[in-house]
Amino acid sequence: MGFIFRRNVYVLRAYTDLETAVLDKTQLDPLTYRDAMSRLAGHVHIVTAAHDGVRRGVTITAACSVSDEPATLLVCLNGANPRNDIFAESGSFALNLLGAEQMELAHIFSGRNTVDPAERFSHGTWGELKTGAPILGEAVAAFDCRLIDIKTVATHIVLFGQVVAVTLGQQKPALVYLDRDYRTL
Repeated sequence: MGFIFRRNVYVLRAYTDLETAVLDKTQLDPLTYRDAMSRLAGHVHIVTAAHDGVRRGVTITAACSVSDEPATLLVCLNGANPRNDIFAESGSFALNLLGAEQMELAHIFSGRNTVDPAERFSHGTWGELKTGAPILGEAVAAFDCRLIDIKTVATHIVLFGQVVAVTLGQQKPALVYLDRDYRTL
C-alpha cells in the first residue's frame, strides 16, 4: 500500500506487495503535516536543565514514557536553538508537568511573551531533587532525570533520561495544547 496526495487528502494506493508500502515524501508538505499534528493533543510541560550556574527552561508537549523498568522518558527539543545545548552539557534534565492554572507559566517558558529568558525562573517556585535540574514546586508531577542518550532526528534533538527522582503535586486538571492553543481537561 502507498499514499497519493489529492486536494489535501491522502488516499491509499494499492500495491501488490504490502511490504513495499511507502509514503511518497515528495507529496507530503510540511504545512499539511504541521496542521495535522496541531490536532494531536499534548500535555504541556516545562523541561529544565542547569549547568555552571545557568538555568534553562522550555515549554514543550513532545515528551513520553519509554519504560518503567528502569524508569525512562524522552523529550524532544528544537535542535536549531543553541541555548538548548545546556541539556546535553548538564547531563541531566527535569520534566515538569503543568496543570490548567499554569497557562501563564507555559507562556513565559515558551517565549510567547516579553519575559526575558534570564527572568523566567523568577516565576513559580523552583527547587531541586537529585540532579540539580530545576523542579517546579507547583508541578502536577516532576521527573528528575539523568541524561542517558541523545539522538538527533531531523530538526530536533531527542533526550532520553533515566528517572532518578519523582515528585507528585496536587491532582488537578491538566494543561494541554491542541489546535495551536492551550486548553484544559
